[in-house]
Amino acid sequence: MSDVKEEKSWLSRITIPEWMKRSKKQLTIAVGSLVFIGVAAFAGNQYVTANTVEFYKVYMDGKEIGTVNNKALVDQLVTIKTKEVEQKYPGVHMTLNADKITYAADKQYKPTVNSNETIDKLSDLLVPTATGVSLKINGKVVGVVKDQETADTILAKVKSKYQPQSTAATKQVKALSVKSTSAATAPTKTKMSRVESVGFVEKVATEDTQVDPSKILTAEESYNLLAQGEISPIKYTVKDGDTISGIAHKFNVSQGVIYNNNPKVDEFNLKIGMNLDLTVSKPALTVSTVEKVTENIVIEPLTENRTDPSMRAGQTKVVREGKSGLKQMSYMLTKHNGDLVIEQWLGQKVITPAVSKIIVRGTKVVVGEGSGNFAWPVSSASISSPYGTRWGRMHKGIDITGSHNVKASDDGVVSFAGTKSGYGNVIIINHKNGYETLYGHLDSFKVKKGAVVEKGQAIAIMGNTGRSTGTHLHFEIHKNGSLRNPMSFL
Repeated sequence: MSDVKEEKSWLSRITIPEWMKRSKKQLTIAVGSLVFIGVAAFAGNQYVTANTVEFYKVYMDGKEIGTVNNKALVDQLVTIKTKEVEQKYPGVHMTLNADKITYAADKQYKPTVNSNETIDKLSDLLVPTATGVSLKINGKVVGVVKDQETADTILAKVKSKYQPQSTAATKQVKALSVKSTSAATAPTKTKMSRVESVGFVEKVATEDTQVDPSKILTAEESYNLLAQGEISPIKYTVKDGDTISGIAHKFNVSQGVIYNNNPKVDEFNLKIGMNLDLTVSKPALTVSTVEKVTENIVIEPLTENRTDPSMRAGQTKVVREGKSGLKQMSYMLTKHNGDLVIEQWLGQKVITPAVSKIIVRGTKVVVGEGSGNFAWPVSSASISSPYGTRWGRMHKGIDITGSHNVKASDDGVVSFAGTKSGYGNVIIINHKNGYETLYGHLDSFKVKKGAVVEKGQAIAIMGNTGRSTGTHLHFEIHKNGSLRNPMSFL
């Protein structure tokens, strides 16, 4: 026990150096500091963690636009913009370029996220696109409509605008076959037509396409573009050598347009210096229609002449009245947008033959008197333009092509051999029985005024003089000063 006490006493007598006292104090401070730092660090980490925010970087087509707190904001924008374009363009299949939007998730301590600014920028970059159907004419896009059904409907409507209606002949045709008539009481002719084809001159195609929705045409706009087009005013001053057909060909318009725009103009009064209005609309599409027209016309009865030696020359007696017949003439008409461009004569067929009129005449022949029976004035004849109203004007005779030798259609006396306005070189034969025949556009004459000619005698060479568009013969028949249809006698 005493040993222990001695040890304690010994320890108490030991003196601690001063430096050790200072080190102990510093150690105490250091340990306290470490404890404080540890506590502070822990608290700081907790604060940073609490203030670290997750957000998204937004990209459009790979380019950064900005940042948003939540991708739902972008989804909401896409939904709103989609509804807006659908309301603005009803019935049009619309899409937005929202598939170009991508995201990159990120986390930062108290980041600056500009959601509103990003949404505003993105709104401007969201572009609506329409899926439509383009209308192509000769490979060129002329317009876009909303769908294929609309395109088909419009094209069909353009066709129907110019499609002629087929018509049937009336029962009057049957009656003509048995009715006896004179020229003064001949029944009116009847027509029937059949549409052979309807199509477009241009190559038309449709194709699905992506386009700005503002470029989608309405059905009415696209129809007007295809069927009406733009109006291009055209004025033209007639020059030496011009003809209606030549001007029409030069400006790619129909003769009908020229006549409609210039009511006082025809082939025979066309003068140098005259101003013509050639204005016509230029639709994007040209509808070509082919129509077969069958026309029934009355056949004038032929005259059968018999002689009676007991009758004086110049005396006549009708022993049988003639009866009119009926024949059918066929044409093929090609029209572009309703304007006639080609008229092809297909031929004729007799339905009911005419019964000839028999006249007994005195045996003494009067030189130059015709028989009343007319022959074709050219061999291998083909009609290039018939008698009647054509292009809104009266065509006074028939235009014939064939052999270039022009022959007298019946016996008679040449009453005129010279030039007439519009007709060019002309021969007129007086048949001394009320009939006269006219032969126009001749190249040269083989007879002179006053010459007595016989049926079939060569009188001229076919030509292209006067208001003519090609070598042919213009042939007219007049009776007692009135025009008659030559096809009723030939």
